Amino acid sequence: MKVLSKDINEPDCECGALVLPCFEGEGIKFYEDIDRALDGVPSGIFESGEFRAKADGKSYVVQTFGKIKPARLLLLGLGKRDAFGRDRLRQAGGRAASALKGLGIKEGAVSTRLMADADLDPADFVEGALLSQYRFGAYRKEENGGRELEGLTVLTKEDLEARIGRAGIIAGAVKFARDLVNTPANDMTPLVLARTAMQFAGESVKVTVIEKDEAEKLGMGAYLSVARGSLEPPMFIVLSYLPVKDSAPVALIGKSITFDSGGISLKPSDGMEKMKYDMAGGAAVLGVIKAASEMKMPVNIIAVLPATENLPGGHATRPGDVARTVEGKTVEIINTDAEGRLVLADAIGYSKRFNPKAMVDIATLTGACSIALGNEAIAMMGNDEQLIGRMKAASDETAERVWQMPLYEEYGEYIKSDIADLKNTGGRSGSLVTAAYFLKEFAGKTPWVHLDIASTAWTDKDKPYIPKGATGIGVRLLLEFVRGVFAL
Repeated sequence: MKVLSKDINEPDCECGALVLPCFEGEGIKFYEDIDRALDGVPSGIFESGEFRAKADGKSYVVQTFGKIKPARLLLLGLGKRDAFGRDRLRQAGGRAASALKGLGIKEGAVSTRLMADADLDPADFVEGALLSQYRFGAYRKEENGGRELEGLTVLTKEDLEARIGRAGIIAGAVKFARDLVNTPANDMTPLVLARTAMQFAGESVKVTVIEKDEAEKLGMGAYLSVARGSLEPPMFIVLSYLPVKDSAPVALIGKSITFDSGGISLKPSDGMEKMKYDMAGGAAVLGVIKAASEMKMPVNIIAVLPATENLPGGHATRPGDVARTVEGKTVEIINTDAEGRLVLADAIGYSKRFNPKAMVDIATLTGACSIALGNEAIAMMGNDEQLIGRMKAASDETAERVWQMPLYEEYGEYIKSDIADLKNTGGRSGSLVTAAYFLKEFAGKTPWVHLDIASTAWTDKDKPYIPKGATGIGVRLLLEFVRGVFAL
């Protein structure tokens, strides 16, 4: 969908439908010229109670019969002004774009009069509209009959070109991440993920892929223990985006298990088809690199994606085996389905060699995350309260919500092993936080935040700007977080 901004009066904009955002209880007051041109029909709709502009996702279509140049009006309810904010505007953009598409409209427009009055940024509306139009159709023989919203014109006197461009890049990065996660595991192997990362290689991004033999030389025993059951070769992918001289980078580490069967500790078959999503953390990190490089953000990022499959097989790691990590610590493997923390342990250890100013891992790590928080928030833990505060601030801006969980020292007792330095699971009790505490042991003194996206990386229902399937969560959050770290 192409988005433009133009300084055109609403009645003079030729389009299939003109979106008029409306606050509940304020009627048509921002659009009195349009109301007069249509002989009071829009205001009559409000006065009759047919449309109240509530925050219920409902809109109302008004035919203009040639009295003004837009063929239709789409009255868009926003709810009450005092409950409105940036994410509500994104949601409004998503609902409006979906409504226009549902009407079969190719070219739409939106008035920004209300947004200007409420000090809202139309770029947020655009971002929601763009994100809502994502569809994963790579494996469908028949598409949806060509019902696509092709263009949206933002009617404004402001110079929005740069902000709309930024919204487009961010939405494109989220859609890119969604595509990676939605792709079936037979077509999204570690090798394919590595080749996808290589597409970013160029003047601003350097890409290194550490294959099995080199990983063995580096001592990545925990990471390789997960790969042992699969015939697909593991790929430890490192991307460097370092445009700022003499500045330490932020290390972003994305769990990249391209399919997770649980290994010898086999998962139940019900729902296992979704385990292609176990590389959602890696997909988000690649999305960040894509957006940051396209926007030429003055930030330094090291991205690390420890990619492999976790499958049973004759060479697969067994419960009770011991693996040695890149930093020399040993791990007794109690459950091979607690594999994410193993690959992240080596990824965190490897990332520390870049002396990052901050380190973030993002991972579909625990089923316990959804038990604790449902599908509404990312579980967040870390060892640095200032860094955690920055992540909360980024969450407030993007509405990719985080919720801090504790990392008390007592949780360390849960993962003590009788025969090794650590064991990879402390059992069901406290499993959300003990998984993070395991990673804390490898982060050491480096400022670090852990994001568990197991319950938010996939949705089984459509939301205003997040269609069913992979959500692409983490891309917008981490972009905003990195901006904060570099004080942009």
